[in-house]
Amino acid sequence: MKYSTIQKTATLTTLLAGTFVTQASADDPIQIGVLEDQSGNFAAVTQAKVSAIELAAEEINEAGGIAGREVELVVYDTQSDDRRYQELMRRVLQRDQVDTVFAGFASSSREAYRPIVNQFDGLAFYNNQYEGGVCDANMIVTGAVPEQQFSTLIPWMMEEYGPNVYTIAADYNFGQISAEWVRQIVEEEGGEVVGEEFIPLDVSQFSQTIQNIQAEAPDFVVTLLVGSNQASYYEQAGSADLGIPMASSVNVGQGYEHKRFAPPSLANMFVTTNFIEEVDTPEANAFVEKFYERFPDTPYVNQEAANSYIAMYLYKQMVERADGSTDKEDLRAVIAEGDVCFDGPSGTVCLDPQSQHMFHNIFLAKVDENHEISFPETWENIEPYWLGDNGCDLTQNDPSAQYTPSSPPNE
Repeated sequence: MKYSTIQKTATLTTLLAGTFVTQASADDPIQIGVLEDQSGNFAAVTQAKVSAIELAAEEINEAGGIAGREVELVVYDTQSDDRRYQELMRRVLQRDQVDTVFAGFASSSREAYRPIVNQFDGLAFYNNQYEGGVCDANMIVTGAVPEQQFSTLIPWMMEEYGPNVYTIAADYNFGQISAEWVRQIVEEEGGEVVGEEFIPLDVSQFSQTIQNIQAEAPDFVVTLLVGSNQASYYEQAGSADLGIPMASSVNVGQGYEHKRFAPPSLANMFVTTNFIEEVDTPEANAFVEKFYERFPDTPYVNQEAANSYIAMYLYKQMVERADGSTDKEDLRAVIAEGDVCFDGPSGTVCLDPQSQHMFHNIFLAKVDENHEISFPETWENIEPYWLGDNGCDLTQNDPSAQYTPSSPPNE
């Protein structure tokens, strides 16, 4: 079967109510909208996501498509701009009438477009590590969440290095809520957050932050920095000989800073991730090999690439188990059966019906002074338990909300 991508461009105009096309026939392609930041502040991270979706689409079409229908990608560059996400989500759901959408890197982008997905009763896959808490039947999340990353990482770091923690985080919902998770877990483990800073996304100079960290002399620093601007921190901290171990749920696994910056900028960085290209398993190695064979100019195969690839095959399975239907409620009925799983690059992953988030193997990646990666610890098949334990059950209700540790669903 022929594989095709429709690469779109769009201006920021407002779409008003328009004409809807009729129900697609069984001979029409299944259209998947792809809204990702192929330019702008987050492009270094997200281009691999688009490539992974293309790779999976090619494989699926070569094997006969989804329920015998060709997959067609409708791709827009969102340019790391939340307003474009809103505009283009309306466009793909209202005008293009895609069957599902794979969308977004930054949590601010997800929260910008999520009400629009709800308005049009669409189905969106968010294939990113994030701060957790979204309980929304219109969303499927394939990335790792805090109870998988921080509940493993923070106690390990405290036992290894000590109880005093300094957090620096991007100043938007991802960084703020992630820092809240860190604060809660540190306190539960008997430690202390001795400093906490929230950094605007356009900041690229960190001399004052580095001085503040030096003054507090923490046992380790939790870095929750995102985008090309904030990545400047690592070289500046290295030049200042800060020399304090770092812990992160987002760096290396997404932005491959250990490849982008000269050693030893990332020395003693520890990251919990559900995939990076250095994971040495047969499944991971096979995925990385075919990724580079298809896209030889790819700078790094990150966890978002793996999650996006996995999402394509989960969607295929769901549609085929729903007898070829792409209707959201038919697909959610399949999810509710509790056995939507895929053996992929990171091992076996399964969708949790209550939260529509993923079970994951979590790898603790350590970056050494030469920026080589080792894995001192692996936690297998970690459940995304927090939402379900606190009252989110999408098999019973749909609050379409995001919750935080201080504001859980059951309050």
